[in-house]
This record gives sequence, structure tokens and C-alpha cells, in this order.
Amino acid sequence: MKFQLADTEHQRLNIMEELKQHFLERAAQTDLEGSFPFENIKELKDSGYTLLTLPQEYGGRDISLYELVRLQESIAKGDGATALSIGWHMGIIKNLFEKKSWKQKQLDFIGKEVSRGALINSAATEPQTGSPTRGGKPHTTAVKNGDNWIINGRKSFTTMSPVLDYFLVSATIKESEEVGNFLIPRSAHGISIEETWDSISMRGSASNDLIIENVMVDNSALVEYISPGKKGANGWLLHIPACYLGIAQAAHTYAIEFAKAYSPSSIQGTIIDLPNVRQKIGEIELELMKSRSFLYAIAKQWDQANSEEKAKMSPQLGAVKLEVTNAAFKAVDIAMRIVGAKSLSEKNPLQRYYRDVRAGLHNPPMDDMTIQLLAKYAIEKQN
Repeated sequence: MKFQLADTEHQRLNIMEELKQHFLERAAQTDLEGSFPFENIKELKDSGYTLLTLPQEYGGRDISLYELVRLQESIAKGDGATALSIGWHMGIIKNLFEKKSWKQKQLDFIGKEVSRGALINSAATEPQTGSPTRGGKPHTTAVKNGDNWIINGRKSFTTMSPVLDYFLVSATIKESEEVGNFLIPRSAHGISIEETWDSISMRGSASNDLIIENVMVDNSALVEYISPGKKGANGWLLHIPACYLGIAQAAHTYAIEFAKAYSPSSIQGTIIDLPNVRQKIGEIELELMKSRSFLYAIAKQWDQANSEEKAKMSPQLGAVKLEVTNAAFKAVDIAMRIVGAKSLSEKNPLQRYYRDVRAGLHNPPMDDMTIQLLAKYAIEKQN
């Protein structure tokens, strides 16, 4: 199973459906141990999946946002932690080459590195400042030293930390108080990972702390200046709701299969024929249909928009994330009501789905920020 340059979108989805089954078989053990799904990431890399959002000149496929969210949704049906982890790499690469906010030389460098199998994620959140979407300046610092930078700090929630080759680290530049993103290789002296991840959600994501101690990088490591809390519209972040939608679909699939097979002695046949069970199955299906339609529609709108139109899409993107993640949480809850007390067993996948979808409430943008943005959007439309 390897993605080829000539593959169609349909063929790529079929390949992912096959890989998804492998992830599903490993998900329970990964979650139970709180370990990292190394085999899943290896299979994704070996298949060529991690190249799909790269431009073709670097050996990629430059797939659309619509296709990306569909593929990510498929991965999450197998294992949510794997989907969320690889989604950051996929989205960051898509965003970099779509917006071209780095110099061409720097883009060429990371493009070639990714084409050789490198994985990247941002390291922006800090214990002291919380989510960077709230606008706090990083406590991580960068000091100029001749032609180099000396960087010190600690970053939390560094997802996929065991296999990342590059960290995109935000730091406050001491001389100017500006904030910049620095591309730091894992091999840099002074880089280490502290295994702090003890969350009950997305246990396999290994979102540990990144420790940066007197890390020296050359001047080219400063890839861009940023304004914390003012990131503009980022379509690639739709990989987040796609992940939770996939988890909800997995819960729905399990609940239906359970209802088809479960036959308590108090009834004839199985519970799939009971009106109250069918009511719940229909309720979940409605939530998934609405979520999928909304997610796909906005992804297609992004793909068809020009740069000026994309810059105005933050309200729609935030609304999708809010609606889909909350619908996913509701869907899993209803699935657990169908299955009953058995859904709380450690051996039952529904309890894992329940814990994992909860994490969506804390991924950016948070619900309160989205509601305020939508209020501002609605008011401005009337002016």
C-alpha cells in the first residue's frame, strides 16, 4: 500500500481505509499502555502519506483541504491519537506552502527534508502563557549571538514528540520584544523531551514537554515573525474537527454492530429492532450527517477561494470546529447509551472514544472565542 503520483482521490481514500484497520487493531493497547503508536506513524510514512500535502516539485501531491479532511477522518476511525498527531504535520506543511510566509530558501529546505521523511510540528503552548491563541507572549526567549540565536524555554503539548524531526518553536526576541518562529532540528544540542503527558484523552499522542536549553541555531532558523493571538484564517486547522468526526463515526459503527448482535433474554431477536434503540441510532446519524456536510462544504469553499476570500473565513472555520467537535461528543454519548453499562468497560472502545472526543473542546479555537468571533461577524454584516 503506497500512494503513487497517479493515484486518484478515490484510490487514496481506499488505501487509507486499509491502513485504518491496522490502526484500529492497535488502538486499545496503545491507549491502555499510554504508549506512542510508532507502527502507525511508520506505516503512514512508508505509504507516502506524509508527503501528500507537499507541492509536486518536492515529490508531493499538493492535495486539497477537502481531501485532507476526508483522509484524516478515515485515520481517526481507526485511532484518534494517530489522526490528531499526523494531522499537525500534514496541516502545517499545507499551510506553509499555501501562504508562503517563509523565504523561498527556507521553504525549499523544509520541502526537501519532508520529501525524505521528516516530520514537523509546532511547539507554541507554554505552561505560563497557556494557548498561544489567547495572545500571550512566549516566555521562551531568543537572544542574538553573532550569526546565531541562543534559545531557552519549555513548551507543553508537543504532540507526536517521539518521532518529530523538526520543532517550530515560538520565542520572544529579547532585543526587540518581537515574537518569532524558529525551526529547530531534533538533533540540536540542548533539545530534549520530558515525558509529562498523562492526559486521559488522546493518550497515544505523546504530547510531552519540549525542553530547550541554550540551543544554538544559525540566523536562518528564524523563519518568520508572528503576532501571538493574531494568526488569521487557517484552513488547515480543519484537520482537528475531521479527527473528532472520525472518532464519532467509529463509535456509531460500534454501537450499530453491538445492537445487531445483542439479544437479552427479555426480548425476541436483538436490540437493533427496538424503537428506542433505532431512535438513538437515527439521532447519531443526523449529527454525523450535519457535521460531515458542514465540514466538507467549508473545506471546499476554502479550496475554491482566493487569498483575499480565505483571509475572511475565520468565522466559518471556527464555527465548523465548534459544531463538529461538540456533535462528536454528543454522538459518542448517545452510542454509549445504546450499549449501556458495557460501554464503561476498559475493554470496550466506547470509553476510549468518549475520553478522546473530550479533548476537542481544548483544541484551538476554543468555543468561547468562536462564539465571540461569530457575534462580531454577525454585527459587522449588518453595518
